[in-house]
Amino acid sequence: MDMQLPPHEGGKLTVVDMHTGGEPLRVILSGYPVVKGDSVLSKRRYVREHLDHLRKVLMFEPRGHYDMYGALIVDSELPEADLGVLFMHNEGYSTMCGHAVIALGRFAVDYKLVKEPQSPETQVNIHCPCGLVKAFVEYSEGKTGGVRFFSVPAFAFATDVTVMVEGFGDVKVDISYGGAFYAFVDAQRFGLDVNKSRTRDLVDAATAVTNAVKSQVKLHHPTSDDLAFLYGTILTDGKDDYSSDPTANVCVFAEAQVDRSPTGSGVTARVALQYHKGLIQLNQTRIFQSGATGSQFTGKAVEETKCGSFKAVVVEVAGRAFYTGVSHLVQESEDKLSAGFLLK
Repeated sequence: MDMQLPPHEGGKLTVVDMHTGGEPLRVILSGYPVVKGDSVLSKRRYVREHLDHLRKVLMFEPRGHYDMYGALIVDSELPEADLGVLFMHNEGYSTMCGHAVIALGRFAVDYKLVKEPQSPETQVNIHCPCGLVKAFVEYSEGKTGGVRFFSVPAFAFATDVTVMVEGFGDVKVDISYGGAFYAFVDAQRFGLDVNKSRTRDLVDAATAVTNAVKSQVKLHHPTSDDLAFLYGTILTDGKDDYSSDPTANVCVFAEAQVDRSPTGSGVTARVALQYHKGLIQLNQTRIFQSGATGSQFTGKAVEETKCGSFKAVVVEVAGRAFYTGVSHLVQESEDKLSAGFLLK
């Protein structure tokens, strides 16, 4: 039987589904309207204000799920960029996503967004809302493999900040930036274990921290106000001193969305935080493990730099992404749930 589109109204949205360390990425191939704006950041504002209904169609049930993640490829204003990208999730649009960069690096080579792949690695310049991220894709005999990327400047924003967390009292948190801002807390502070505790309990604790930091700490970023928001909270196993053993964490971001991977931008921010505290040195590789799935990324600080007045580092993060399918998504006018819904 030949594959054909079912009855529908309007156009179709074509997507390629991937995952990195268990965290999904839905890459939108075609079907999106023109995204207006003279920069990737202005395009992010445009889709948020004018095309948000399509985010819900793609991310929400019945086509997606509460923890779905997406990437919309757009034109970049930077001549050195191979592609621009907008990230989307259950709440809106993020400024950086490491697991997506790893997947998009492989996707860009396989779908010929890079004209002349090179062995043993092909460089892919991905313009994210937070800035240009350089990814390097293993490439041999026409096949793509693992991906590593160099982050935008990452820095510790504040350490040992005391916030009043509902249900838990005063809690000390660290806040660090890795393309997005995260709060970091040892899960043991809440009597939890990132590898063994119920996901619901981890989500509740992390969400409480996120709400507290958002209401009690004012964030700022040296280059753009669009970047000055808390993306989520990362609960850790507390093993921040350098070791060759893996250190685990669970990231809860956006609207209580749980990352299945170790979180690429979170690993970036955590490495920057550990470097700031003198716990690791340049080019010391650490293994970061997802408490949710056990999947692993590696991360290391490779270069000191500055971000405004902040002492910062460039972080290299590495992992693997895999394809899971290709879909044509359609809508029918009589379907009252077609616009999307979420079960919380």
